[in-house]
Parts: sequence; structure tokens; C-alpha cells
Amino acid sequence: MSTIAAQAISTRRLDLLPLRVEHAEEMAGVLSDPALHAFIGGAPDTPQALRSRYQRMTAGSPDPAVSWLNWVIRLRDEACLTGTVQATIRHSGHSSLAEIAWVTGTPWQGRGIATEAARGLVGWLSRQPVRSVIAHIHPDHQASAAVATAAGLTPTDQWHEGEIRWHRSIRR
Repeated sequence: MSTIAAQAISTRRLDLLPLRVEHAEEMAGVLSDPALHAFIGGAPDTPQALRSRYQRMTAGSPDPAVSWLNWVIRLRDEACLTGTVQATIRHSGHSSLAEIAWVTGTPWQGRGIATEAARGLVGWLSRQPVRSVIAHIHPDHQASAAVATAAGLTPTDQWHEGEIRWHRSIRR
């Protein structure tokens, strides 16, 4: 079992950049709308709280069978950060499962950024030793369901903490 590290990913309009603690201040602004927490709960982090969270995230998982991969989404034309994507990879034997998530700041929603970022992430994961990609989506979150569909995931009949499990197999 080998640890997978986040690498820069480029799509048509976006650069997915491996998360750094220094991103916290700009990302606190990007993620400042309380409406972003409607489906996931909680409230926006202060820059200081986000910096602490990013320090924990970039330090990596304490479990050697789990890799935490996190990226900020940079919209190239506007030279600004617009959100994040992440993959938690669980390694077992010769295959791995990646659980992915995404968030786009309110001012950039509705522009296909989350869709493009999720597609880029799933494409990158398909070139790693990952066999399955999953996401957990609130049943009322139609925008996230559309992103998952565009990234090739399909809903299952499994539920996890009030959310539907979406799945995609990676074919080799």
C-alpha cells in the first residue's frame, strides 16, 4: 500500500492546487457565506480557524491506510480561488476507495466550476491506484447531484448520515 499525494491538476479553466496553510486567508473569504453550510451544517470559519484546520489537513491522516488529499480551485482567468475539492483515499490490499467532496464559493456558483473541478479530480483519481469513487450527497442538494452525475457517479440505495451514497467504478 502506498500513500497517494495531491498533485496539481489543470482543466480547461481551472488549476486545482494542492492545499497549503497559506490559502486559509483567501479561502476564508471564498467560504464566508453561511448558505454554504445549509446541507453540511456548521458555520463559516474565521481565517485563524481555517488556518488551524488546514494545518491539520496538510499534516495528513494519522492512519497510514488513509490519504487526505485536498486542493483549492483557482479560476485561471480571474486569478482567484473559488472553492475546494478533496479526496479521502482508503487503501486496502491492491485497491483503494476515494471519497470525494467539493464546494464552490457562492459568487462563483452556477458557472460549472464545481463540475469541471470534480471531473478533473475524478480523471486524476482514475490514473491512481483507485478502484472506486464515492460521494455522499444530501437528497435535496440538486446542484451537488448534478456535479456528481457530470463526474460519472450514480446514486445508490445506500444512505450515510442522512445523505445518499453516489458511486463510480474505475475501469482499468
